[in-house]
Amino acid sequence: MQQNLKKKIYLSSPHMSDEGYELKYIKEAFETNWIAPFGNNVDEFEKEIVNRVGAKSSVALSSGTAAIHMALKAAGVGEGDIVFCQSLTFSATANPIIYQNAIPVFIDSDHETWNMSPEALQEAFHKYPQAKAVIVVHLYGLSANMDSIMDICSQYNVAVIEDAAESLGTVYKERQTGTIGDYGIYSFNGNKIITTSSGGMLVSNNLEKMEKVKFWATQSKDKAKHYQHSELGFNYRMSNILAGIGRGQLKILDQRIQKKKYIFEIYKNELAKLDGIEFMPINEWNNPNYWLSCITLNGKMKPSHIIDALEQENIESRHLWKPMHMQPYYEKFDYFGTNVSQELFEKGVCLPSDTKITDRDLMRVVNTIKRIWR
Repeated sequence: MQQNLKKKIYLSSPHMSDEGYELKYIKEAFETNWIAPFGNNVDEFEKEIVNRVGAKSSVALSSGTAAIHMALKAAGVGEGDIVFCQSLTFSATANPIIYQNAIPVFIDSDHETWNMSPEALQEAFHKYPQAKAVIVVHLYGLSANMDSIMDICSQYNVAVIEDAAESLGTVYKERQTGTIGDYGIYSFNGNKIITTSSGGMLVSNNLEKMEKVKFWATQSKDKAKHYQHSELGFNYRMSNILAGIGRGQLKILDQRIQKKKYIFEIYKNELAKLDGIEFMPINEWNNPNYWLSCITLNGKMKPSHIIDALEQENIESRHLWKPMHMQPYYEKFDYFGTNVSQELFEKGVCLPSDTKITDRDLMRVVNTIKRIWR
């Protein structure tokens, strides 16, 4: 098989700061010998996230998945409890529900936001008024319709967990996503807008619950001179080295958002006139971080046509998330909606949105897509 010698264009890969901020904090961790899940970088990264997003408390954890797990536990979700979960998302959103032996019920999206449909959520509450928590996702950096969702959830006194894994820096009506519900989670996986290679953060204004999360995430070690555990614990804390990377990355978050928006606008200017292409919705109340630039195809062209053509040019792209209610593991669970999420999956493509991409690279992507249309 002939090797493709064309330069690889990635969907979204790690991008360290040109200034070397990350190395400064990593060096500090080595020099002080604080390598384990404690140290100044962890403490400062938590403070810096709080200051950035406007929450009262945060806990740095090993992943965004761990943060969702701890949020569910803090919300009192346990065996047999119903948790409403957005269907159009990555499996990491839903899996922690199973960790808690709870029951996921999946909620459709709407065309206006690509995120949780308030109408479908209301319908689900009619059947399951006893639901314990709602997990809403801010997909691809687009915020959900949080006013409507919060109004519905307040009627049922249910905890709201915002999966803001993809939306750090996204603003919904002057509030940062992740700070509107009871709990918010961010991911620093390698493909996110900023990264710690792996890692996550839980934020909340409930200081008492967050102290409990910190306790659980550190193996639930009781205050004793010997190792004593009165509750089940988890090895979920972020290391001091990874937190150092996060501190450096946070300094250039605004630069990354600016570049992601630039990428989206190039695609929109170049491709919007092609028959059958529509772009992800940017609402007037939503100032997204544009994590990934996504399109839908409404003609004869299929996502696989674009993805395959780009792959031949050594360009990485992706389908939109396959909804959870369509997944073999989760298809047995209840679902409410009108299959908007399924339609988006069947028509959607995530275009290369790497912040290291050059204008020349962008035009390679654009011209490949235009060539398919011709």
